Amino acid sequence: MKTLSPGLAAHLASGATTLATCWKLTRADGAAMGFTDHDRDLAFDGLTYEAAGGFTATALENSSGLAVDNLDVAGALSSARIEEGDLAAGLYDDAEIEIWRVNWQAPDERVLLRKGNLGEVTRSGAAFSAELRGLAHRLNQPTGRIFQYGCDADLGDARCGIALDADQFRGMGVVTSAEDDRIVIASGLDSFAAGWFERGKLVFSGGANQGAAMEVKAHALRPDGTRLELWRRMARTVAPGDTFIVTAGCDKQFATCRAKFANGVNFRGFPHMPGNDFVLARAGDGPNDGGRRA
Repeated sequence: MKTLSPGLAAHLASGATTLATCWKLTRADGAAMGFTDHDRDLAFDGLTYEAAGGFTATALENSSGLAVDNLDVAGALSSARIEEGDLAAGLYDDAEIEIWRVNWQAPDERVLLRKGNLGEVTRSGAAFSAELRGLAHRLNQPTGRIFQYGCDADLGDARCGIALDADQFRGMGVVTSAEDDRIVIASGLDSFAAGWFERGKLVFSGGANQGAAMEVKAHALRPDGTRLELWRRMARTVAPGDTFIVTAGCDKQFATCRAKFANGVNFRGFPHMPGNDFVLARAGDGPNDGGRRA
């Protein structure tokens, strides 16, 4: 049950209300911004909530139990603070959201309706739609370890132990040409064998995409330089002269961990786990008896 301030309770009981909805969005980098469906800006708690025509939300629904309560927020990229490239670059992924119901004549009279995080964000031209997930969605996230052949650690994390800043696992390149903002021909990486950076991460250190990262799909050597194909187009134009840092990739297999990284002791998979054939085999079955008992 929501606890209302005396002023807001009296306002609601009056029968004639002046209410607006405000959204506070806080990105992972700490940047906070506010929006409101009112026709003029509102301000409280040190943040200005920008009037955003065309910024609408589906109805709020609350349910008992542990079911996840979601709603969708739709709008146009009319605010100078919401830039299409930032959305594509993932700066708003899992951002924290607060939804307030505010008396726009007296912003101190307000109540917090919902807190949660941004889920899936879809874009179409200059419009976007964002899913707001309730706090209960954290309970749907898998936790713990999975018994599988492949390693479940992230390359370079504490469980893996590989230092990705070592020279043999990291390269610094300069873009010489680019195609569709996804395929890059670069210099400075000639000392690395083909395929070394497949499944690795490329982070731009200069250019329009500075700070943005993308996984590497393919790594090949060509007479005019090193060819890196990214899994997705970058949010902004990739141009000759852009600089980047790319780190080695791992396919999560034990043979790769041992041969490429000499890190078999820290492998976090189960490469000798018996498969279905072993589980279903009978005690007398042998490798050459076709399933017949000896």
